[in-house]
Amino acid sequence: MNLMDNRSSVMDAAVVSGPETLRVERHPLPEPEPHQVRIRLQGCGVCASNLTPWSGPEWMHFPTEPGGLGHEGWGVVDGIGAGVDDLKVGDRVAALSYHAYATHDVADAELVVRLPPELDGRPFPGEPLGCAMNIFERSEIEAGQTVAIVGVGFLGALLTQLAARRGARVIAISRRPFSLAVARRMGAAETVEMEDHWQIIERVKKLTDGRFCDRVIEAVGKQWPLDLAGELVSERGRLIIAGYHQDGPRQVNMQLWNWRGLDVVNAHERDPKIYIWGIARAAAAVVSGELDPSTLYTHTYPLRDLDKALNDTRDRPEGFLKALVTYP
Repeated sequence: MNLMDNRSSVMDAAVVSGPETLRVERHPLPEPEPHQVRIRLQGCGVCASNLTPWSGPEWMHFPTEPGGLGHEGWGVVDGIGAGVDDLKVGDRVAALSYHAYATHDVADAELVVRLPPELDGRPFPGEPLGCAMNIFERSEIEAGQTVAIVGVGFLGALLTQLAARRGARVIAISRRPFSLAVARRMGAAETVEMEDHWQIIERVKKLTDGRFCDRVIEAVGKQWPLDLAGELVSERGRLIIAGYHQDGPRQVNMQLWNWRGLDVVNAHERDPKIYIWGIARAAAAVVSGELDPSTLYTHTYPLRDLDKALNDTRDRPEGFLKALVTYP
């Protein structure tokens, strides 16, 4: 990919030009409108939700807007629009912005979280960290409960740590031995390989003396793990759906859910204010030591290798958990 000489009035931005095809282009720097800020991005997390548009489904339109699909960015404010009073140039921030596969992006000031100085020099993909805090909040996990986490990717690993540090006994269930090792490092008391449906149920039943789990968080986004998660919830327990189920309709075992009297929480948010609350809460949790995601950022790529970052997020090579794209 050939890039022009750097100039202060331009930025580098990834453009997805077709299925699993991208290029890095030079574009004029975006100017913040009133009540917006411009951020010189230091990095952006790669989200699994990018994988469907990356594959080129029929509904997808190419090319994407410059920087499009990226929404886990953090960096430093370098431009201020009119009417912004509580942020200044030089503030290090995380933001809800949607063109963050680029060296710069703009965001509404109300969707920007100033990061505390304790996080200087540390990556902070705010959106997924905020999602973890919001899911944890809605799970209502307490010390002494037994909590099963079905699926230990980045999100499942964060939730494992949050639950364990709250004082819950965590049973982590995942397909990859690497992920189970991560779960143990994050505080899981027990780990179970996600292989045979009925063997998993019997294993969890034995581990809980037949009671099953007070809380079960499904963090995969596929039918089978959702089916499995429902089977693992105790009577009057809570099933928390954190997986991203956007590839088609799902069926649920309503007979079982009725019989056990389950509370079912679809722990996804669409209100930007709740997202921002979660990001701010995540920053505070990292500072306090309640949350430590540092070992979960396993792969880092320059912007020109965003295609490899996306493919690795899809293929999950050995040792992979979370990809970050970073900008010099």
